[in-house]
Amino acid sequence: MPSNPSRPGLLRRVWHFFVSPSGILSVGLLLIAGFGAGILFWGGFHTALEMTNKESFCISCHEMKDNVFAEYQGSVHQNNGSGVRATCPDCHVPKEWGPKMLRKIKASKELYGHFITHSISTPEKFEERRIELAANEWARMKKNDSQECRNCHSFGFMDFTMQENRAGADHQRALDEGKTCIDCHQGIAHDLPANYLDRYQEVVDDLETRGVLPARRAPDVADIRSFLGTDKDG
Repeated sequence: MPSNPSRPGLLRRVWHFFVSPSGILSVGLLLIAGFGAGILFWGGFHTALEMTNKESFCISCHEMKDNVFAEYQGSVHQNNGSGVRATCPDCHVPKEWGPKMLRKIKASKELYGHFITHSISTPEKFEERRIELAANEWARMKKNDSQECRNCHSFGFMDFTMQENRAGADHQRALDEGKTCIDCHQGIAHDLPANYLDRYQEVVDDLETRGVLPARRAPDVADIRSFLGTDKDG
């Protein structure tokens, strides 16, 4: 039987289905509008997110600018021979999407402290809470195996023979014993409170007790002091 010459072909009928109005809106228009809105939303969200990952945003609060950022000035991560800098978000904001979103959600507590409770609004208040603020970061980095440090530093690519003798030996020992960066570098860019090694040991013990970390030999205070070449807290 000959085909109906007045009936359009299959491809034309499919195209007509997507572009011609039917009911309220065509399916094609809805898809195109949804796709465009998705691009605009994602672009705006990503732009806003990246703006909060800049050093200028971090130090827009006086608590950060007057305290930890001031300590960061002149540190090896801020000023060094190679000119390679690690800024605030490089060390304190994960790069992976999931951990980054979780960190942003937790940061809402910091906004609450800035605008409502003013918990560290003065240098005196900051010093009172310094060890607990530091402990929070130590716990986070111990749990993620110093993820932010490892974005730039990796035992696998270190040439220990090019390091100072003591540094090379310490890094080799850390590698052999399964230690992570934060076990020995708690204050690489910031001042450390008194008794910080004892507080760090408490952080590790707590994580192991709660099952967050596998039960294994924790880096004890004596070992870390040996690494640092000191027999007292500082």
